[in-house]
This record gives sequence, structure tokens and C-alpha cells, in this order.
Amino acid sequence: MRVLLVEDEKLLAEELVLYLGKEQMVCDWASTYAEASESLAVNQYDFIFLDLGLPDGDGLDLLAESKTYQKHALVIILTARADVDDRVRGLEMGADDYLSKPFSFLELKARMQAILRRKSGWNKEEIKIGGFVLDLDSWMVAFQGEKILLTKKEFSLLHFLLIHPNRVINRFQLAEHIWGDHMEDDYQSNYIDVHIKNIRKKLGSYASVKWLETVRGVGYKIKT
Repeated sequence: MRVLLVEDEKLLAEELVLYLGKEQMVCDWASTYAEASESLAVNQYDFIFLDLGLPDGDGLDLLAESKTYQKHALVIILTARADVDDRVRGLEMGADDYLSKPFSFLELKARMQAILRRKSGWNKEEIKIGGFVLDLDSWMVAFQGEKILLTKKEFSLLHFLLIHPNRVINRFQLAEHIWGDHMEDDYQSNYIDVHIKNIRKKLGSYASVKWLETVRGVGYKIKT
């Protein structure tokens, strides 16, 4: 999962980037409005963590700008502002949630999971499809109680596809999700295909995985 952190408090930002990295997320950090605006225009994100009080602009203006470039990104406002009107306005403008500073990183993670479940239609701490169960807490996959060993990248790719059901995800988006980089050559593109092939092989030894479809020349999608 790739996220953009827009935060001018250096210590908080550094700690949060470190925490998100340990949670298998790729985190870009922007400390100013200008840096964040450039990142929004160039990259695609799954989540945006947005501080409202930036040194060179208003976070609410950046929220409006994000809706132009990041149609699928989920936004959590991080704010020390006590003004309820600002928080309400942020939600009305399309933010998915907000956290008041100081906040627990564990609570931020829980809010992210809750938003993902709500947006994707999954309502539990696990995802079930075709007889398989993905446990989102332990990062484990099982079939009829038997655990299936996936690498972290394989699990992350499968999870990313599952939380966007019936949507074609191209190889560039999958690469950004895992590495935070655009793919630039056929070797990297094939690397994504190898991961998907391994997922199909491992799961396919237990049951059919026809729900994991290849969209020729584009990417992959989960058909539900």
C-alpha cells in the first residue's frame, strides 16, 4: 500500500514513516503544500494523511486539489486544530476520517482498516473468497483451516486486489503499491506477473482461483 503523509512536524513525520514501513506500507513524506501538490500530481496513492496546518498553504485547499488527481485515494485528516468547523468542512469535502493530534499510531492503523472495510464492502477483520480466508491481522491465508504460505509481497498484492473488487488494476499501480516506484522496463513488469503466477500456483493447489483474472495487456482484477 502506498501512502502520502503531508506533515510539517519533522519528528512526528519521521516516526510515522518508520511505523508505516514496518507495517509493509510505502510512505512518501511531504512537509509543505508545494511538495504535497507535486506528489499528488505525479504519483497515485491508496491513502493520504493530511495535516491541515501547513507552513505555505491550507490543508483544506490541498484536500480539494487531491480530488482532481487522486480519485481513488482515501484521506484521513491529521489536525491539531480545535475548530470543529474545519473538521466538518474536511469531511464534507470528501475526507474519509480525521484524527486529532496527538494520536496513537495503532488507532491510525485501525481507522485505515475500518475505512478499507467500509469502502470495499468487507465488514470483518478477514476477507473470504472462493473458500480462502485472508486474516488481515496476522497476514495469513488459509483454506479450510490449513495455512498457506505466501510471501509478504504476495499477500500484499492479493490483499490490494481484493479491496478493489471488479476493478482492473494495472501493473504500474501494483508496482507502486509494493515498491513505491513506477515500472520502467519489461523486467519489472514480468516481476509482477511472476508474483501473480506464484499466488495462483499456491492457492490453486487447494481450489480454483478463476476469480483472479488476467486482463490481457493491462493487469489483473478480482471478479466477485
